[in-house]
Amino acid sequence: MTATVDWQPLIEAALEARQRAYAPYSHYAVGAALLTEDGTIITGANVENAVYPLGICAERVAVARAVHAGHTRFRALVVATVNGGTPCGACRQTLREFAAELPIVTVDAQGRVVLETDLAALLPHAFSPRDLPQE
Repeated sequence: MTATVDWQPLIEAALEARQRAYAPYSHYAVGAALLTEDGTIITGANVENAVYPLGICAERVAVARAVHAGHTRFRALVVATVNGGTPCGACRQTLREFAAELPIVTVDAQGRVVLETDLAALLPHAFSPRDLPQE
């Protein structure tokens, strides 16, 4: 794990956030804890909807909450699921907007680290603002 990040508070926050997930359809509760550049931990949990595409993942909830609070620079992310699953493609792309090489740790429901990686490894050749035409 990255030496400059104290992962334990993030793991605990992600596990706690997972307890607040609303997942009556998939039963796949996800919690996310995003560390901002200034050391603030912002959490999120997935929120499902009977109209499946309207659900939102824990990672994007955390990003939206962080941006709303004025944070746009992130240092690390922990995702907690039952089995240590990784962020989906939409979450990877959303995270890429703010941190191209974001360190990411996934943990299972007991808080055991399943994967240590970064966003660049999870989303190689990502579309980014540099791909947009400059006027």
